Amino acid sequence: MANLVYKRVSTDQQSTARQNLVLDEAGIQDPVVFEEDPGTSSRLHPLHRPKFGELLAYARPGDTVHISEMFRLVRGTGHILDVLDVLHAGRLALRIHDGAFSAMDLTARHPRTGELLSTVKFMVQTLAAAGELQRDLQRELTYDGLRAAEARGSKGGRRPAVPAEKTGIVRTAYLEGRSIAALARDHGVSRGAVRTAVADLLPEHVADEVAPAPELLVTLDMPGKVADFLRAAELDDAERASLDNGQAVRRGTGYTLRVTAVPAVHRQLLARCRVLDGVGAIPAQRKARREYGNRVSALAPIGP
Repeated sequence: MANLVYKRVSTDQQSTARQNLVLDEAGIQDPVVFEEDPGTSSRLHPLHRPKFGELLAYARPGDTVHISEMFRLVRGTGHILDVLDVLHAGRLALRIHDGAFSAMDLTARHPRTGELLSTVKFMVQTLAAAGELQRDLQRELTYDGLRAAEARGSKGGRRPAVPAEKTGIVRTAYLEGRSIAALARDHGVSRGAVRTAVADLLPEHVADEVAPAPELLVTLDMPGKVADFLRAAELDDAERASLDNGQAVRRGTGYTLRVTAVPAVHRQLLARCRVLDGVGAIPAQRKARREYGNRVSALAPIGP
């Protein structure tokens, strides 16, 4: 009897790191892994996804399908019931290792009729509906927030890397002979951001220079105590979005937030929690910030 593991992420910018952690902790013996191509949408019915189709074709009666959490496989109520019917027909067990469904035997059937137990069906429908409600509320809140920001005059999008209040300082320093690389180091921004701030002051030959490559996204583990502090802090749009999109990973009694952002945002977040190194901070907070600081320091430097 085989252990069949199914993995999926919704965008090509996500990774299966959290799923791997949950499944590794489960201690699955000799897993046979079926992983969808990155970016396989949750809107696509599971029975129409290539890798899940391969899994069903490979499976034999008595095998067990393992997933880290239910929503890696299905989203809507109809999808869940469709999948359970197919698993039942193939006499396959389903094991969910994290989330609201992890304590339930979703394949339980009535011993005489063979139909899905009414209590299981009710719980599946209720939890799936709750998940759909949560996603709908998140979309509504995001839309309302964008409208409120627009009403305040905010244009949205990424803010300039050089804040408006520092642009004059940067321009003056450039005219006094300070190099672009040095200004980037002074203000903790990229050289491209400095070039933008002083674009009309640059000599003509600068336009022929090769523009620096954009920073790539980097995923770092942020200790939960740092994440909790930053959530209550005043952050800019990019910083807040990085935290909101982070993936929480359980660590004993605490957790780690897996944050994906460009190195500049990681450095900004580290600077925001500098107070945790102060006299008033508890030792656990200081230790957490040092751990995050060590990970940020290991990133490539801003430039020469």
